[in-house]
Amino acid sequence: MSVPAGWEGILDDGEEILWQGRPDQDFHMGLGKVFTVIFGVVFAGFALFWMVMASSAGGMFWMFGLIHFSVGVGMIFWSIYGSTYSRRNTWYTLTDRRAIVATNFLTKGKSLKSYPINAGTTVEFRAGPPDTIIFAHEERRGNKGRRYTVPVGFERLPDGHEVMRLIRKRIHGVSDPSGDTGESA
Repeated sequence: MSVPAGWEGILDDGEEILWQGRPDQDFHMGLGKVFTVIFGVVFAGFALFWMVMASSAGGMFWMFGLIHFSVGVGMIFWSIYGSTYSRRNTWYTLTDRRAIVATNFLTKGKSLKSYPINAGTTVEFRAGPPDTIIFAHEERRGNKGRRYTVPVGFERLPDGHEVMRLIRKRIHGVSDPSGDTGESA
């Protein structure tokens, strides 16, 4: 079997692509981001107020407030558009052996991560629309070195039920006769 163009050196010998897709490209902002936007508005607003008051005293001291104002505006912008930007620069591939998440971000460049899909894989289906399929978890490091776990999967899929059927077929060796994709595999 020949390897599809662009996949040379990525797929293993005999590995076959079962499905390829992308997350929903539409604008979407989760409810949790509303609080970050509000905090960003307060942060930028206070910095703007401080700059106006500092400028009335004369001199260039007011310019120190630009850093804080920029941080507040950045928080607002990323909270509103960040997840949409991420989805628009993400591609998914499911093979007969693994799930692959490819990204191409302006600041980080291109990235390709793969996650095995086999009998030991726990899969969670989150019905939408759009649907999300979680098949792994990654540990990340936050502020002050604190570690936290984030789910990894194919997010906001318009055809999630079909992709889940393919994953179950891969995990169990046969398709689920009930067609029920609302439970963990």
